[in-house]
Amino acid sequence: TMVGMGGADASKTKSHISLAGTFASSAFSTCFAETCTIPIDTAKVRLQLQGRAVAGGGEIMKYRGMFGTMATIAREEGATALWKGIVPGLHRQCLFGGLRIGLYEPVKGLYVGKDFVGDAPLHKKIAAALTTGALAITVASPTDLVKVRLQAEGKLPPGVPRRYSGAMNAYSTIIKQEGVAALWTGLGPNVARNAIINAAELASYDQVKQTLLKLPGFSDNIFTHLLSGLGAGFIAVCVGSPVDVVKSRMMGNSKAYKNTVDCFIKTLRNDGVTAFYKGFIPNFGRLGSWNVIMFLTLEQVRKLFTKEVPA
Repeated sequence: TMVGMGGADASKTKSHISLAGTFASSAFSTCFAETCTIPIDTAKVRLQLQGRAVAGGGEIMKYRGMFGTMATIAREEGATALWKGIVPGLHRQCLFGGLRIGLYEPVKGLYVGKDFVGDAPLHKKIAAALTTGALAITVASPTDLVKVRLQAEGKLPPGVPRRYSGAMNAYSTIIKQEGVAALWTGLGPNVARNAIINAAELASYDQVKQTLLKLPGFSDNIFTHLLSGLGAGFIAVCVGSPVDVVKSRMMGNSKAYKNTVDCFIKTLRNDGVTAFYKGFIPNFGRLGSWNVIMFLTLEQVRKLFTKEVPA
């Protein structure tokens, strides 16, 4: 498990954390990480959408690079615009983060069986993370849609009204105009993407941490958590970047591709492997920092909810 046994009297007591405690600490950690890194995400959304607009018509490149984009947004729309989409972002993290991370240990326990002793095999960790990722995003998918729609809206010409006045207004407007089902637009690719990235983050964090703790000189401390979080972020980008590119391309031009696999093959054939790793550095900047902040916070906050119980 992620919670280690305490000290010399480990034989008499064991660490216990309730499901509610697990959910609360997961939700808090993911929300904190989201708040710290959403400016990078807003910049990423604008950059990805700009590529399409420029390709479509003779528009000039307004945003250049990660920090350039952040600076432009702050200059044109005020610094607070960088935190656009934070409300649905936090809705998403409470639901998605709480469920995918909170259920990971219980589901992993379910897969290895209750009499299992020792470290869970890697494939069981991956299976557990795929399950909780798919489950969590099915619940949280509407929040994802609203977040992207709010972030996508840049500086508007004077007199043009905003599509949505805020997160709650966006939910109700989408339901009114497009129906309830529209909130789950793109659920298929979204489930695939988030289950895969969840497995890449959680299973690799678990595995890297477990490997590090076996090395001499490593103990269950902040340094180990930091390295494991960086490792998890790196693996998540390597695995998730191609999935992300495919998702962006399909959302941008759904008619050009029959399905996800078709999009993957066409991109590979036309643009080569490197196309899947466009924006690798900003992606790692976001996911790397996100994972480090989230896991460091999680490990600390979990301690508050963990109590020693008689073994």
